[in-house]
Amino acid sequence: MDDAPLFDDVAEGPKGGRAYWLTCPDGVKIRLAHWPKSGRRKARGTVLLFPGRTEYAEKYGPAAAEFATQGYHMIAVDWRGQGIADRVAEDKLLGHVADFDDYQVDVDTVMAAVAELDLPKPYYLIGHSMGGCIGLRALHRNLPVNAAVFSAPMWGIGLATWLRPVAWSLSWLTHSFGDGTKLSPATKREGYVQIAPFEDNQLTKDPEMWAFMQRQLVAHPELALGGPSVTWLYLALRETASLARTPPPAIPTLTFLGADERIVATEPVHKVMEHWKNGELVVVPKAEHEIMMEVPDTRAMFYRRTVEHFQAHA
Repeated sequence: MDDAPLFDDVAEGPKGGRAYWLTCPDGVKIRLAHWPKSGRRKARGTVLLFPGRTEYAEKYGPAAAEFATQGYHMIAVDWRGQGIADRVAEDKLLGHVADFDDYQVDVDTVMAAVAELDLPKPYYLIGHSMGGCIGLRALHRNLPVNAAVFSAPMWGIGLATWLRPVAWSLSWLTHSFGDGTKLSPATKREGYVQIAPFEDNQLTKDPEMWAFMQRQLVAHPELALGGPSVTWLYLALRETASLARTPPPAIPTLTFLGADERIVATEPVHKVMEHWKNGELVVVPKAEHEIMMEVPDTRAMFYRRTVEHFQAHA
């Protein structure tokens, strides 16, 4: 592992954070950020935070600070194609991946690094949005965690019912016989936080957290990412459909979903959690997509419930 940049000027994480370049078996470089626990309390374990599409490690500096005070180390990863990991499309602002299984290559590489860093066990998973999709697949592949928490997991793509068969057909055709690196219809090349107004945005009702995300991308525009490619859309539809057909794993799980969620499809989340024998779904009133970036009371509830869940399965 080689040292990588960690933008402390915008991360607002706990002291002692470091980042590393990890080289995956296929040669792709990804970035791992690690923040240690704070204080003299004995370490309670390590939180593996799997971010969503377009996201990057620094976005979760405040989350690391919350867990650090509770005695947890935390890692966050820049998946291939986003953050300052290797971008796999020629257009660096295009959210693209050649195969969804490649994200599991990233997971395996991250877990090897976690072991090399000798981070304290037990491990716990938090998967947000696309990270929830990657995380669920990783659980099916026996990710060694004691418990999991999901935030607005991408277990279905947010499309109108009438548009779903069209999206399947067109994305498959373009992926298979055309140029899969084209921008998906109805998406933009610019990052959502960079161009959307705060009013009626789909991420958070907290203006301070909205400003926090905007400051990060103004200071470090290299972190920004725009809409997904057609190939990403097709592969995401295929992966979420596969996960929906697979019985949930036997891992204690807590899933948070905003009552006002407008980015991921909510029905698959309800269906998966209905069949999760050791799981609980928490529908958060007046919350949008970013539960960890929501208003202070919502954030406090999320961290309190999450820590209680982890402690119950230590």
